[in-house]
Amino acid sequence: MSIEVKQVTTRKELKEYVKFNIELYKDCPYAVPELISEEMETLDKEKNPAFESCEAINFLAYRDGKIVGRITGMINHSSNAVWKEKYARFGFVDFIDDAEVADALFGAVEQWAKAKGMEALHGPLGFTDMDNEGMLVEGFDQLGTMATLYNYPYYPNHIERLGYHKDQDWQEFKIYIPDAVPDKHLRIGELVKKKYGLKVLKFKNAKEVMPYAQKIFDTLNAAFAPLYGFAPLTQKQIDYYVKKYIPMLRYELVTVIIREEDDAVVGFGISLPNMSKALQKAQGKMFPFGWFHLLKTLYSKPKVVDLYLTGVLPEYQNKGVNALLFNDLIPIYKGLGVEYAETNPELETNSAVQAQWDYFRKEHHKTRRAYIKQLTIDN
Repeated sequence: MSIEVKQVTTRKELKEYVKFNIELYKDCPYAVPELISEEMETLDKEKNPAFESCEAINFLAYRDGKIVGRITGMINHSSNAVWKEKYARFGFVDFIDDAEVADALFGAVEQWAKAKGMEALHGPLGFTDMDNEGMLVEGFDQLGTMATLYNYPYYPNHIERLGYHKDQDWQEFKIYIPDAVPDKHLRIGELVKKKYGLKVLKFKNAKEVMPYAQKIFDTLNAAFAPLYGFAPLTQKQIDYYVKKYIPMLRYELVTVIIREEDDAVVGFGISLPNMSKALQKAQGKMFPFGWFHLLKTLYSKPKVVDLYLTGVLPEYQNKGVNALLFNDLIPIYKGLGVEYAETNPELETNSAVQAQWDYFRKEHHKTRRAYIKQLTIDN
């Protein structure tokens, strides 16, 4: 019962590749399925502008004609240029609990990466920081989110057996919403507004957000620049994400902080109702009923919100700007009946980000990891 690994070359195979994850986790109460159409678009070099600076290869593993695993190898040339590395990435990885399958999948990507002249393979990562990343190593009994990966506990065991070791860890927290904005945040917020001439903007619809969309992503590029594996989003990527995501926002949960003198975006916070249960009901499909579950949840009174994206210009970090975000959003969350917020993964070394939660009741409930392995070039 040997394993056969094949490169994905047709759209039919790509759809089978995407659906394998949904099938593998269909009985898992914690996994949150991606929408099939969204993941296929991400992996399509004709549709995803990340392929301007990335190349990729997709593999499926078969045993007796049945799919038993999948993996993508990627090279983000922009990231390599920024960090002065020759690294390939692995991502979109799923496999049954079988050493032979894991060996075959990673062996295929390692050989591909070595043939491309890469010196190391790390992941799980996506094409950009807008994709899901990091393998779950703690919190297997916690419900996943739309913006994160879920994997079975056996994944890290196989990866470590194959010679991969920790490169970076991210931590995720539940932040419990207080009954009122802490007094300290109120004071800091007022001081920061006056000192730097800042203003908090709120929006009612996409039309009102659009004049600030480009500025939000410019701030994101600046804020995320020092983070693990990051490469600035190109203009085509920004245009793609603006068109794709701005119309899908819950606008009362979007907060933008501008500098009044020049209308520059100093910081922003974008949160969404937690979509995990709706995505589980959709099972990867928008039709016939997936759209209904997603739309209903988007405009619900959620018990949980996901802190989807937050960014502050580097020159304003650690100066209290985040207090303005909290001061605006906490009353909105309380009005909706939100019990807690799920953070996005935060690098364990990013003490400045984690310090912002010191005045809240919090629970560290998940940890995810980027693994790395040095590659030996065959003579």
